[in-house]
Amino acid sequence: MNDTPLHVVGNVVDVPRQNRTSNGSVTNFRMASTSRRWDEETKGFIDGATLWIDVACWNELGGNVARSVTKGDPVVVVGNLLTESWESETGRRSANRIKAIAVGLNLARGWSDFTRPPRVDRSAGLASPQEPGEDAASAEDRYAHRPTDYTGGSETLHDTDSEVTSEEPAVPALT
Repeated sequence: MNDTPLHVVGNVVDVPRQNRTSNGSVTNFRMASTSRRWDEETKGFIDGATLWIDVACWNELGGNVARSVTKGDPVVVVGNLLTESWESETGRRSANRIKAIAVGLNLARGWSDFTRPPRVDRSAGLASPQEPGEDAASAEDRYAHRPTDYTGGSETLHDTDSEVTSEEPAVPALT
């Protein structure tokens, strides 16, 4: 099967809608991507054509999009382009849609706090991953007794200079 992979950078133009279907859950939203170019005459950017496209995010991706993305957010969508067709009162209709593989906030336009959902332990007898803030020292960690800070104390960090301070000869740099 030939998929048409696509990366689209734009803005969410409506509130993502989450629905349950017989095939799983899906979150749909519409996005707009407007091209811009520099105009030497006006010494400014000029907006070009706008691509309006629907995005479908299935299952876990859809749930994460519904929790994380809202109208107006700048996003980057990666997915496959497909055309959906249906019959209506006016005849056969069709529309392009992206079946998303990944959706992310566009960090060129702002910042975000990422939260990873806890993993479900599906195997018996294996330890589940530690949650942030839990005690890192465990009986299985051979290095838990070692200090994590510089052993000479913080005051000695500032006493050294850029010259070689040991008796060992300096190793020449590779050129």
